[in-house]
Amino acid sequence: MPKLKTRRSLAKRFKITKTGKVKRQKAGRGHLLAKKSRKRKRQLRKSGLVAKLDKKVVQILLPY
Repeated sequence: MPKLKTRRSLAKRFKITKTGKVKRQKAGRGHLLAKKSRKRKRQLRKSGLVAKLDKKVVQILLPY
């Protein structure tokens, strides 16, 4: 059976942690930052985790 290919677009956006959780960047930091509060922009810098339902999809597309 041939090896599975990794979905490269997802490999650039998600990282699998050692415990198996999926890390992601939060949305909303691209533009229109002047109207967002300092606190909100600071919180968007931190990484978030993918929800359980979406985690299964990401793990299928990132086999390695």
